[in-house]
Amino acid sequence: MSASATRRLTTAQALVTFLTRQYTERDGRRQRLISATWGIFGHGNVAGIGQALVESGRSMPYFQGRNEQAMVHAAVGYARQSDRLSAHAVTTSIGPGATNLVTGAALATVNHLPVLLLPGDIFATRPADPVLQQIEVPYAGDVSVNDCLRPVSRYFDRITRPEALIPAALQAMRTLADPAETGAVTLALPQDVQAQAHDWPEEFFAERVWYVRRPAPDPYELQRAVRTVRGARRPLIVAGGGVRHSGAGEALAAFAAATRIPVASTQAGKGSLRHDHPADVGGIGHTGTATADALARDADLVIGVGTRYSDFTTASATLFQNPAVRFLNVNITGFDAHKLGALTLVADARTALKALDAELGARHHRVDPAYETEYTEAKKEWERRVTAAFTADDPHASPTQAQVLGLLDALVTEDDVLINAAGSLPGDLHKLWRARSPHQYHVEYGYSCMGYEIPAAIGVRLAAPDRPVWALVGDGTYLMNPTEIVTAVQQELPVKLVVLQNHGYASIGGLSETVGAERFGTAYRHRATDGTFTGSPLPVDLAANAGSLGMRVLRARTVRDLREALAEARASDVPTCVYVETETADTVSGPPPAQAWWDVPVAETATRPSAVKARETYDRNAADRRHHL
Repeated sequence: MSASATRRLTTAQALVTFLTRQYTERDGRRQRLISATWGIFGHGNVAGIGQALVESGRSMPYFQGRNEQAMVHAAVGYARQSDRLSAHAVTTSIGPGATNLVTGAALATVNHLPVLLLPGDIFATRPADPVLQQIEVPYAGDVSVNDCLRPVSRYFDRITRPEALIPAALQAMRTLADPAETGAVTLALPQDVQAQAHDWPEEFFAERVWYVRRPAPDPYELQRAVRTVRGARRPLIVAGGGVRHSGAGEALAAFAAATRIPVASTQAGKGSLRHDHPADVGGIGHTGTATADALARDADLVIGVGTRYSDFTTASATLFQNPAVRFLNVNITGFDAHKLGALTLVADARTALKALDAELGARHHRVDPAYETEYTEAKKEWERRVTAAFTADDPHASPTQAQVLGLLDALVTEDDVLINAAGSLPGDLHKLWRARSPHQYHVEYGYSCMGYEIPAAIGVRLAAPDRPVWALVGDGTYLMNPTEIVTAVQQELPVKLVVLQNHGYASIGGLSETVGAERFGTAYRHRATDGTFTGSPLPVDLAANAGSLGMRVLRARTVRDLREALAEARASDVPTCVYVETETADTVSGPPPAQAWWDVPVAETATRPSAVKARETYDRNAADRRHHL
């Protein structure tokens, strides 16, 4: 090929063509980096990216979305299921289409999951100013609503001339494929530039492979880490999402089996070990197990692997109470590795765990048998509490939320994927769910975004077409974002939707009560004569709504009904909704309460007794906060 060979295309056509030629490779496995594009078209992208997608034919698959935020959630679900090695693009028009991307972009970036955002933008050449849906900024002519995406994007660029696409597209791909930098990437595309033709060098369209690296630990840091682990008497591993993103589950299992160090997991890390691995002690932090949290309080060494230590994990800096506690953080990003004043091991999680295992194995290192017996017995006791929460003695009664999970636990295999993000379900799942494989537990809790579950289920199913995929939602989450049910029906994706109707924001209602806000504004009820929402439940039929959008609907009123409906849904080859009204949890069949604190500030002055009492409790708990330096 001549060095001067060019191809005349529009900017949008060039971008789509470029994207079809980008690949990732890790451990010898190669796949498309951008395997499909989601889109909703308007005047800001229909003649540019829309026309380019028509030109591309089947080389760039297209999915039709109903809500821009939901399209990003679907793309994020796909990326997570694909271990961040493959992603989707999302294109929108200007104005509200673009600003609807912001929440999805924040979710992707918080969770370090790749998604390429291609919002239309105002005219670069300004032939008409303002254009439809343009917000004018009196002090700056180069600002548009797309600038809202800057703080929630790992990389942002506005393509104001065709030739500017080349460096911007390469930087976008670098960021998406970088395990330490990945997240939402935004290329804002002025609508006139999208349609403008340019002579592009053929080299721009050559096949390009982005190698996803596995950086090894620094030798000094490794030896320091080995000495630190050997000197600990009560070490605890905290497995975060980095374990899963790295594919380090087997390495973690081998390391834990050799050293007998117990392993607790964050929401993102749950499933890194099977629930029945001898070293697995369940979730940690505010929604963790009694076993894991008790170990955390007394640990003299906390080994964080791929975790960013959110406030739920650290119980708002109150969990790790041993005066002598030290932290050793294994993380691919130096920013997270240095948290809590830790010794650092900046490296890929799988590579680092294998290196630690080799060094400690050569020294036959293993925790004291008494420590192993202690956490093993505590785990058995916790499992008895889980079984009690899962068990329904009366098959004719309405199920509790925990019993719904118990029925699913008895039904699913390691192939199933359970998706959740917000409400009271994440806490119950983190404490109770018995994860059987790395991909089975899919709880988005970095941004805890209501409305994530249904579109994410679509993305997961696209990435794993042979797996049963379940979206578990409460009524509050369902009402936030049910629109992509239509997409599942259109694509003939047999996702399984479980809707738990409890007539309000159950999680926030409980939190409201503990902080002295008396469940104000958290129930879905008619307004009473005193102005509060304490009247009869609203006559909302979410099952009928799901049916009207094209889903097959199975209604369940009792435990027996629900068991049969879940089995029928799992076997179904069409999008299926299981609808059930749940009882509120009680002390017999409900999940155990929170095992650690979470800092939600309470009014410092108040006249209502509930708030005064809540503040007294808050002050007692806040006194346990520590700065780990």
